Amino acid sequence: MTDAAPATPRATVVIAAWNAEASIDRAIASALRQTLPVEVVVVDDASTDGTRGRIAALARANPALRCIGQDRNPGPAEARNRAIEASRAPWIAVLDADDVMAPDRLERLVRQAEAARLDFLADDIEKVDEADPDGPRQRLYSDHAIGTIDIDAAAFIRANLAAGHGDRREMGFLKPVMRRGFLDRHALRYAPLRLGEDYDLYARALIRGARFRLTDPCGYLATVRANSLSGRHATQDHAALMAADRRMLSQPGLSRETRAALRAHLLEHHRKWVWRRMIDAVRNRDPKAALACLISPPRVSADLSRRLLREGLQRGLRRGGTG
Repeated sequence: MTDAAPATPRATVVIAAWNAEASIDRAIASALRQTLPVEVVVVDDASTDGTRGRIAALARANPALRCIGQDRNPGPAEARNRAIEASRAPWIAVLDADDVMAPDRLERLVRQAEAARLDFLADDIEKVDEADPDGPRQRLYSDHAIGTIDIDAAAFIRANLAAGHGDRREMGFLKPVMRRGFLDRHALRYAPLRLGEDYDLYARALIRGARFRLTDPCGYLATVRANSLSGRHATQDHAALMAADRRMLSQPGLSRETRAALRAHLLEHHRKWVWRRMIDAVRNRDPKAALACLISPPRVSADLSRRLLREGLQRGLRRGGTG
């Protein structure tokens, strides 16, 4: 850790933390160890454990670190927005509270982004298992070297279709460095979503003409946890993401390819939303609500019927195996 805050940080590392007492020290330490001059802004999202105390203690020892506390828990999107508003650097880098970065990651990314006059530059994330943090790493987006790829809105949205790229490997999970000037010029901030908030921000930026590039890993290590909150979402979270897609579809001037990609993404989450509604209806023993789920657009109701049949067969096989 440094002894004094840099006078002119080149990047602000934004961390939204909620009940991250076990991992927050490690995340903050990796941010403060960057070879690029940085400031680190951590927003505690109304944690109920010792997270805020840990952040405050670290902030007292390092002027480059600031802690912002929230008294309610609106989720990571609003927490990141508060950190961005408090930031001073020309580049924004988001770090999740249970992840870490290699010391030279931001220097490599910012140098490349500035040389190429990019607005967003993402490196492919490497995933490590929580139980074996020094074990094998799996790349999130590509299993092979890609060099650099320029991404437009249509390509990005298509890369967030779980059906096409593989569930939990969508490009929306990437953590690019973002040019603060572009975000400000287009009044872009995270929408109040608890699902797909990164996807939504990046897609809106691309629709507004952001220059976005993807490159090979530069040292972002994402911790994969069996009980990760990002793997569990409420029914209304899917509905909110569908509404975000509809808002983007309502914008004028979209290319045919971008419209088609947005409709495909909307359809995918419409299917997930109806499935979640059916689960809720069965759990609540509400036959009317279950019947309403079947009254959906044909491609959605057909997918629901296939899922119900598959679940019924699997339960039947399990009962048969224990008989």
